[in-house]
Amino acid sequence: MAESLTSEEIKSIRIRLGMTQTEFGEMLGAKLRTVQSWENGDRNMKEGTVMLLKQKTDAHNAAHSVNDTPDTYNIEVKHLDGLRSSIMHVPMVNQYAYAGYLSGFADNEYVENLPKIPFIVDKEYRGEYLCFEVKGDSMECDTEESIPEGSILLCRNVRKEYWKNKLHIHKWDFVIVHNTDGILVKRIINHNVEAGIITIHSLNEFYPDRELHLKDIQQIFNIVEVQTKRKRR
Repeated sequence: MAESLTSEEIKSIRIRLGMTQTEFGEMLGAKLRTVQSWENGDRNMKEGTVMLLKQKTDAHNAAHSVNDTPDTYNIEVKHLDGLRSSIMHVPMVNQYAYAGYLSGFADNEYVENLPKIPFIVDKEYRGEYLCFEVKGDSMECDTEESIPEGSILLCRNVRKEYWKNKLHIHKWDFVIVHNTDGILVKRIINHNVEAGIITIHSLNEFYPDRELHLKDIQQIFNIVEVQTKRKRR
């Protein structure tokens, strides 16, 4: 990476990392307005920030070279004429495919052969996306936050190199792919970065909080959209 970067190079790096401008700024300790000024060419990135970005991208590239998840998922995006919305056709892991996904998630061909479902979105999402169908009632409650069984979750993969920093636990709920416990839909209420331990929480008060070690986890996904299945009366 050169000592200075053009606005086009900065934007290209951010997109390759699969980050929004806000997330990119958080990684570099910069405000959203600063990132926008970099990409618009109104401000140059300081040399220290360029070096920090180099360290982050080197870590990203190193992780990808031995990555145990697919480099990309084949997401078909169709823009709707006259509207700002688009339709994303995203591979889905339904309740009955949970066991198969645990053994096949690292296989590009397996992921490509999953059924795809449409999601109407109002912006272009960046990153690796999968849908999961909710199994069980651990995230059901009497509030609008409830995620009942059968709901479809649009999820974005959080790559393992980002687990070394504090997860954005106050922004998202999560799908966690655990070595022995399978696919879990949970809220994370604490992330002990030094110990590599997360505390998971269910919205259904019947289920107690638990601690999980990150070494026992294969994947973590942010839940970015929820399609809730309407209950019959």
